[in-house]
Amino acid sequence: MLGEKMGSMTATAVTKVLPTEGTLPKFEVTAQGSGTLAGVQVQLMSTYYADMKADGSMYGECPNATLIMAPDGIATGRATGAGSTTPDGGSKFRGACYFETTAPSLMSLNGKAMIYEWNVDASGNTSFELWHWA
Repeated sequence: MLGEKMGSMTATAVTKVLPTEGTLPKFEVTAQGSGTLAGVQVQLMSTYYADMKADGSMYGECPNATLIMAPDGIATGRATGAGSTTPDGGSKFRGACYFETTAPSLMSLNGKAMIYEWNVDASGNTSFELWHWA
């Protein structure tokens, strides 16, 4: 069941095309931004990879390459998701993510599965919304 909203962040994303595996494109996306997570003002830095599938859908993975910086420490995160391109030239992903931290203000993230919405417009403006998957 979708639970409490845990975070809302905005970022700027930069996409790099990687060498293809076969005939389908592969992308690396880096993002930097800020917002709130677990009620705390945070900074976000993340890198994820997306593979386009034959039907035009995408599979994305962030292999423990998300860094969340809070005033009292950091959290790291990993995620996977399903995505697609959008009519405006952007992309969107929906999936699950998990955080690990020793920062006192972010301890409520440990051991929780989160559901997320990640939207990127054609200019690289990104919104990242997270909910606890209870």
